[in-house]
Amino acid sequence: MSETFSDRLNTVEQRIAAACEKAGRARESVRLLAVSKTKPPEAVREAADCGVRLFGENKVQEAQIKIPLCPPHLEWHLIGHLQSNKAKIAANLFNMIHSVDSLKLLEALEAHAPKTLPVLFQVNVSGEASKSGMCPGEVAELINAVNQMAKVEVHGLMTIPPFTPDPEKARVHFTKLRELRDQLQEQTGTPLPELSMGMSHDLEIAIEEGSTWVRIGTDLFGGRG
Repeated sequence: MSETFSDRLNTVEQRIAAACEKAGRARESVRLLAVSKTKPPEAVREAADCGVRLFGENKVQEAQIKIPLCPPHLEWHLIGHLQSNKAKIAANLFNMIHSVDSLKLLEALEAHAPKTLPVLFQVNVSGEASKSGMCPGEVAELINAVNQMAKVEVHGLMTIPPFTPDPEKARVHFTKLRELRDQLQEQTGTPLPELSMGMSHDLEIAIEEGSTWVRIGTDLFGGRG
């Protein structure tokens, strides 16, 4: 018998619960973001029928078409790179944006957000040239800038480590993000409770290092299609 979405969801939930227990954390301290990029509205509806409410998309254009075709009670998060010329659409489409990486983008979101918009700052802690995100040294300036804004609020940090078949090798990057967050909270006096880090293959390591959002696509929906 083929594996259902419900089966895959249960497996992921068990992994999250086990990782939280190992780390001495409450299961409620980690939220599961179902990454539905490239998947049709039917797949989102099936996930929603299984109780999933939080979904992550990579591209504004795809989400713009998909979201109106999905159940209305869902919460949508942008996790892919966002150009400032698409900020107006994104600010009206998403409940939260995980991938803010410049002052220009922040200002565009502030100009177009219809209400309070929580964001995370994407940080390239690995220094990998192919990854989006700002350098760790740039973040404090953006925190101070966003604190002067009326609608955009920074709630924490996000990172995507270099892919490695050995998930343990991602730990150093997750540790760096957590330590940077702690340092920035002290330096700026701004609470940064959220850490968006960890995907299908390394969610346990991310949770051990303090993740509050794990972004799971492949292990819920299968490969791209």
